[in-house]
Amino acid sequence: MASLVIKDLPLEIHRRLKKDAEQHHRSMTREAIAILEQGLHRVRPIPEFRPWKGTFPLTNAFINRAKMEGRP
Repeated sequence: MASLVIKDLPLEIHRRLKKDAEQHHRSMTREAIAILEQGLHRVRPIPEFRPWKGTFPLTNAFINRAKMEGRP
């Protein structure tokens, strides 16, 4: 199993982690893993997809032309 070393952990975060670990009857390591798992499973926004370079204006004329071509 991999390991992780966190350098320069602020004292307040260490205190809060220790307190939360005690409340959840976990070791500090297990509490940190649980917090990381929660954070990593949050819904992430989908990155904006731009197949072209730069931008182009999305005008009414462009939209109307697309509709006339049968685009939804």
